[in-house]
Amino acid sequence: MAIIAYKCPDCEVTVVDINPERIDAWNSNELPVYEPGLDKIIKKTRGKNLFFARDIEKQIKENDIIFVSVNTPTKTFGTGAGMAADLQYWEKTARQILENSQSSKIVIEKSTLPVKTALAMEKILNLAKGKIRFDVLSNPEFLAEGTAIEDLENPDRVLIGSHETRSGLKARQELVDIYSRWVPSEKIITSNIWSAELSKLVANAFLAQRVSSINSISALCEKTDADISEVAKAVGMDSRVGSKFLQAGIGFGGSCFKKDILNLVYLCSYYGLKEVADYWESVVKINEYQQDRFMANILGSMFNTLAGKKICILGFAFKANTGDTRESPAIYITRKLLAEHAEIIISDPKALKNAAFDLVGVKGSVKYVEDPYSAAAGCHALAILTDWDLYRKLDFRKIYKSMVKPAFLFDGRNIIDHKKCFALGFNVYPIGKPALSHFQPENNS
Repeated sequence: MAIIAYKCPDCEVTVVDINPERIDAWNSNELPVYEPGLDKIIKKTRGKNLFFARDIEKQIKENDIIFVSVNTPTKTFGTGAGMAADLQYWEKTARQILENSQSSKIVIEKSTLPVKTALAMEKILNLAKGKIRFDVLSNPEFLAEGTAIEDLENPDRVLIGSHETRSGLKARQELVDIYSRWVPSEKIITSNIWSAELSKLVANAFLAQRVSSINSISALCEKTDADISEVAKAVGMDSRVGSKFLQAGIGFGGSCFKKDILNLVYLCSYYGLKEVADYWESVVKINEYQQDRFMANILGSMFNTLAGKKICILGFAFKANTGDTRESPAIYITRKLLAEHAEIIISDPKALKNAAFDLVGVKGSVKYVEDPYSAAAGCHALAILTDWDLYRKLDFRKIYKSMVKPAFLFDGRNIIDHKKCFALGFNVYPIGKPALSHFQPENNS
């Protein structure tokens, strides 16, 4: 919405939320979301043609186009629990739009939703009386956290789905005209509404599949003394494959991948496609397996006991350049470490508040220290769980001197110079590469 306001100064854009504290944060100097470049866009548009408001009903009445971006978490109850999308917030929003609309609207799905969800919204909105009409479009978002502003300003594509009716096509063109203000026409794709809904799920599934594929091979590399970076480079140079999303690590996180794959699994099962469902579910299982492998490596390398040992977690966000910790592998790994009675010190430049929230009620010793040098001091091991650029530039000689010996370094993102850290005295355990250990003979694969 900030980018639309920035690129279309003649459009008035208002963002509403049921959480008044969140709206207050958007109107303050401390934005509730960290995203490189976002603060500059907000400052240029807020109060001019971008507004953040609490009065949801009033804004529904006054605006012509409504983007719906409500949360669609995985169901935790009833049919489809653990896989299907929970659409209760989506339906409540549809009813709220119906109740407060006094004129025709274009309603646009921005949330990632299972195919055919638009039909449910249409059934509710079609209860409107009189001349009020609602046209529902699907406009899934393909941005990535950490590069969201760049992704929005220079998108790979913009996808807009609608019904192939006269009113549907007219509504679709309204949205095309907005994006055309800054997106080249060849990058604006139009489709039927069901294809648009499914495309977002499938895009995320394919990206997650690549992560799980390279992570599965990293396990084989560790057993055979191959180097996953060399394998990924060789495979990625094949133009049919490409190099993106071939970085081995501790697995994918974030609000989309796991949720969307499980949603796809549920849809396939619903339509009786068991083999297809099993295939996509294996992508999630490999992701969980990679995290279990990383944890087992920590335990096995540190003499099969972590009780009373201090372990510094460097990075809690699911990826660099965001404070988002949703489905972060760090949550699972930290809980496992605490279950082994390790003492945990968590360091992250942007995610400490979210980390504390994620670990509420967890038994054990957890401290939160933003400065990585202070966090590492007195620890037995470091575990790098987020690929923040600042971790590449740390003075590991200084860190090593401050740690308990023998000092262990588990690089869950393969971002540091392993040979250099080994030379300093660390016992280094990367992902998909031979361990560099001062204990000989040893095999921690």
